[in-house]
Amino acid sequence: MITQASIDSLKATVDIVDIIGSYVDLRKSGSNFTACCPFHNEKTPSFVVNGSKGLYHCYGCGVGGDVIKFVMEYEKLNFAEAAEKIADMSNFSLEYEKNTITKKDDSKLLENIARFYQKRLMELPECKHYLLKRGVSEFSIEKFGLGFCGPSFETLRFVEQEGMDKKKLVELGVLGEDNTRTYVRFSERIMFPIHSPTGKIVGFGARTIKDNLPKYLNSPQTAQFNKSKLLYGYHIAKEHIYKYEQVIVTEGYLDVIMLHQVGFNTAVATLGTALTQDHLPILSKGNPKVILSYDGDAAGIKSAFRASVMLAKDSKAGGVVIFESGLDPADMVFQKKTDELEKLFASPIPFVEFVFKQISLKYNLIDPLEKEKALKESSEFLHSLSPLLQEEYRFFVADILKIPLNLIVPSYKGSAKVYPKNIAPISIKGNTYDRLENLVIKYILEDRSLLDMAVEYIDERVFQYKKKEFCALCRGDFQDEGLIGIEIDEELLLRENGFKDELVMLILKYNQNQLEKVINDSNLNFQEKSFKIRQIKNNIIRLRKGELIGV
Repeated sequence: MITQASIDSLKATVDIVDIIGSYVDLRKSGSNFTACCPFHNEKTPSFVVNGSKGLYHCYGCGVGGDVIKFVMEYEKLNFAEAAEKIADMSNFSLEYEKNTITKKDDSKLLENIARFYQKRLMELPECKHYLLKRGVSEFSIEKFGLGFCGPSFETLRFVEQEGMDKKKLVELGVLGEDNTRTYVRFSERIMFPIHSPTGKIVGFGARTIKDNLPKYLNSPQTAQFNKSKLLYGYHIAKEHIYKYEQVIVTEGYLDVIMLHQVGFNTAVATLGTALTQDHLPILSKGNPKVILSYDGDAAGIKSAFRASVMLAKDSKAGGVVIFESGLDPADMVFQKKTDELEKLFASPIPFVEFVFKQISLKYNLIDPLEKEKALKESSEFLHSLSPLLQEEYRFFVADILKIPLNLIVPSYKGSAKVYPKNIAPISIKGNTYDRLENLVIKYILEDRSLLDMAVEYIDERVFQYKKKEFCALCRGDFQDEGLIGIEIDEELLLRENGFKDELVMLILKYNQNQLEKVINDSNLNFQEKSFKIRQIKNNIIRLRKGELIGV
């Protein structure tokens, strides 16, 4: 079993926003982060994550808890499996009780292999020279941990000398197997270690230095390596992405390295695959502008178009930069065109405009039938956008297709919202009584000593909406999902020394409700009713003077 001290340390160390953000598209909202809940279908985000308290809560379906509970629910894991998953994601070493069999850390195997490849690169001048002549500096070679995988026998000999688990290395994609042999997957290639967002090595990219082999080869899909969810260089770039609120997405590892080399430190790259929906959570961390930096060939334009459609539908800010004349970012850095790069990145073509322009280029707009096809495709894309963007871009579509504006008809699909997807503000306010109950409970959550004061005057009877949460509070069940929702509700503003006032108001509301019940109670005789009414009215008078009385 994992020790409790280790669990407590894990929860105190990891960033819940970083962990949950690797699963869902979180957006900053005040001091919290919000998203559409991954546990139930909704269009307006009601899922809230509070980084400082390490808690999440959905005000729609009521789920909530800490980082371990989230991973348990999302990944369908037990407690230990979820803790180990988070520890693996965060490069955290768990401690186990005696006689507990612990798992080997797979990343340590990959780090050991990576160090071997780095050492071999330094020992082989011709391999190192290959990078230097491409403009990669020695500093960048070290910064990105570049290496070289030579003939198979070198890696296999190293694995045997180190006593490494060959079966595990096959699982991790370093080695391969066929019916007769174990072989090295990346022989005769420059090695690019690929890291998780938290900096752990999870796989490799490899570039051949020979002409008769496929140019690039990546690790195969493994439990640790999912190329559709990773971005090369993100672990280095993320600090700058958060700071400058911008991410430059390129198509190649060398593009990333060369851009970083001249100060474009927000550059990352997809791993030999197109940008997909699975990339959105990592691209959304810090809510940066996304700049697609793609080659100007047919393949690059096609990739940029598909990515732009996806990003536009998700209301991402940013745009597209297309490089002409067969150049890519690495070429431009090598040719010392840094100023030109800066201008291009400063004024990308907005995603929506890029999509409409590319649609218009697909058709011969002189031919009415072709123009009609262009209108149909443009309208389908327009209708996938938010109502606000539809209104804004109607004029653009009409102009680019040279057609009357009245032919561009928005489609709101029955929605009255005018907010882009995932941007609409959440509304978690209840009625006044409900809010008052939440406030009293939140004061106690912030200062647990206030519970002793509270129970002198109230019990669960005064709570009309939050009875369950108050009972959980009294028994010390601070992982109750309702309590978590109250604790991270940033709209519940606490005043210094304000607890007594809210407590008095809560008891006053309770007495007012009791008075109404007594007045309408037909089972009471006149004397009983009169006595109770006088008693409650006296309580109300005292409470309105600010006096605390019990229920």
